[in-house]
Amino acid sequence: MLDKTGTLTYGRPEVQRVLPVDGATSEDVLNAAASAELRSEHPLGQATVAHARARRRPAIEPDGFVYTPGRGIAAEVAGTTVLVGNRAWMRDRGVVMPDSVPGIDGHRATAAASEVLVARNGRLLGAIGVADTVRPDAQRAIDALGRMRMRTILLTGDTREVAEAVAGGLGIRVEADLLPEDKLQRINRLVAAGRTVAMVGDGINDAPALAAASVGVGMGSGTDVARESADVVLLGNDLARFVETLAVARRTRGIIWQNFAGTLAVDALGVGLAAFGFLGPLFAAFIHVASELTFILNSARLLPPPRAVSGPRVGELAMPPP
Repeated sequence: MLDKTGTLTYGRPEVQRVLPVDGATSEDVLNAAASAELRSEHPLGQATVAHARARRRPAIEPDGFVYTPGRGIAAEVAGTTVLVGNRAWMRDRGVVMPDSVPGIDGHRATAAASEVLVARNGRLLGAIGVADTVRPDAQRAIDALGRMRMRTILLTGDTREVAEAVAGGLGIRVEADLLPEDKLQRINRLVAAGRTVAMVGDGINDAPALAAASVGVGMGSGTDVARESADVVLLGNDLARFVETLAVARRTRGIIWQNFAGTLAVDALGVGLAAFGFLGPLFAAFIHVASELTFILNSARLLPPPRAVSGPRVGELAMPPP
């Protein structure tokens, strides 16, 4: 299971378009969103604030700020209540959402950008289209996971249009429009069915799923909550490191099983020879030492080659703090 933003993409989205509804202007939408998102740590919020500053738009420090993971932000700005988030968040907070919003829905159908809706005092102002860039290593990582016979699924809170635009070129299955509890439900359902599930993510929204998965894998540059919820934390944000980590883990397990099976075979041979009187003390000592040396040398194959340059190897792991 893979998250999208920050895992398959760079996590550095940029504002592509500001779409006001009738009765509002682009400046109204951008000013309200930038003020509400001023203290946000979410990549979409940071992209909105950066876009507003680049256009010298004022961003007022909010008097109050509440973030609901997977939904959006409610902020008190200059005596008004500004909401920034997805459609479910707007409906939860009582904002009237027509079935079709001219301009916004047309943009959704043609652009692979995340839709961030903006409302003020219960009135919809418009939407901001924010797009991210897929990592060049993502395709190689997905292909490598396929060769390992691993099923890969993209879990994201983005709309299906955006998710399919990202996953279409990668050839993976998509489950979109998911809240954090929805991701958790998907993980729990697979684990209960006896599947071994690895969840890879980097955001606050991913923390419940990371904790519930058989193995939670946090990206190194992700949020503190995500890293502490994970079982393994990768150094950096290169998805290829997860593939290398998995390859090393499988190779390690294979060598452990080789040594285990070899030990049982040697012990069974020794017991059989001793039972029929063919195993003396010297021969027994030779078999014991020779087999132990063989298994030690087999285990030594896991040692990394000498490195000429200091620093972490690709695929090296960092364990999260207890």
